[in-house]
Amino acid sequence: MLGLPTVADRVAQTVGKETLDPLLEPIFHQDSYGYRPGRSALDAVAVVRERCWKYDWVVEFDISKFFDTMNHELLMRAVRKHCQIEWVLLFVERWLKAPMVNAEGKLVERTMGAPQGGVISPLLANLFLHYAFDRWVSENLPGVPTMGCCTVKSKSRRNWS
Repeated sequence: MLGLPTVADRVAQTVGKETLDPLLEPIFHQDSYGYRPGRSALDAVAVVRERCWKYDWVVEFDISKFFDTMNHELLMRAVRKHCQIEWVLLFVERWLKAPMVNAEGKLVERTMGAPQGGVISPLLANLFLHYAFDRWVSENLPGVPTMGCCTVKSKSRRNWS
């Protein structure tokens, strides 16, 4: 479900994102390219091109409805691990739980996920995937090179993960 924040929420989420970015950016996997400052889809494609000559296999996957299904409790645990700024914690939790208005104009309670379209949602998704994927692969499959959590959208609208 696409979630479009109000102008006031968009400004507030930008402030929250700008506050969290320096706290979270250093922990992310070196090969994570999705929604990262100073990294682009073309950077990710260049690394994939280089690595395709070194390995004769690749695993590609797409997490269906990922933004809609992130666990709020696990996500907030990760946010609290890296940020102890009370107002940031308060607002991140509020943004995650803010109800949405459906096509009929009725409020729909959010019990999981982060709204696609929210300014801070991609950063929160990267944090969630840092623990759910990047760290897990690094700890359990240490010899497997990864591209980290990476969503690369080409002009043809295909997703490369």
